[in-house]
Amino acid sequence: MKLVVGLGGVTNGGKTTLAEKLKKLLPNCSVISQDDFFKPEYEVETDERGFKQYDVLDALYMEEMVKSIHAWIENSTSSSFSAGDSKATHDNLRSAEEIHILIVEGFLLYNYEPLNELWNRRYFITLSYEECKRRRSTRVYQPADPPGYFDGHVWPMYLKHKSEFEEKTSNIVYLDGMESQEELLLYMYNDIIQELEIQKSEQVTA
Repeated sequence: MKLVVGLGGVTNGGKTTLAEKLKKLLPNCSVISQDDFFKPEYEVETDERGFKQYDVLDALYMEEMVKSIHAWIENSTSSSFSAGDSKATHDNLRSAEEIHILIVEGFLLYNYEPLNELWNRRYFITLSYEECKRRRSTRVYQPADPPGYFDGHVWPMYLKHKSEFEEKTSNIVYLDGMESQEELLLYMYNDIIQELEIQKSEQVTA
């Protein structure tokens, strides 16, 4: 049984940290990060204000990202599960060696149609403008954010892309990024376990 989970959301919402914590809890869990597919700076377009257009699909090697997910789907059964390597102790996961979970985390997951064909479960972390800007200001980026970048590019692109996928996409579970990592972790863990149980029951009745 294979489960592909999307963990999308606003910049600085805690996606990467949450994905890595889930990886330690869930059986045979792997993580793919969208940030690993950014094009080099010289390939990223610059607008008339001098802002690098990082928060758009064209700034990413999306085809390579899809290929990586397909490769995991095709090859994931080669890994083996050891109870000592995971904290997953749910009674109904006794056949954990047959379960393989991929968490794909990123800021722009649900606006690319080839990805939307792959998700078994989708989550999206939100933050208020004020909190997102505050968190962004504490992070060090390479290249660094120029003055006005958040208001002139990052936040408008977030709102634009969120609005676009909400028009086309349903079945997304929204998570409040103001909640503690522990609360978000517990919710996602239990929800993924429930999804696994649903899939297992469907396999039995098929």
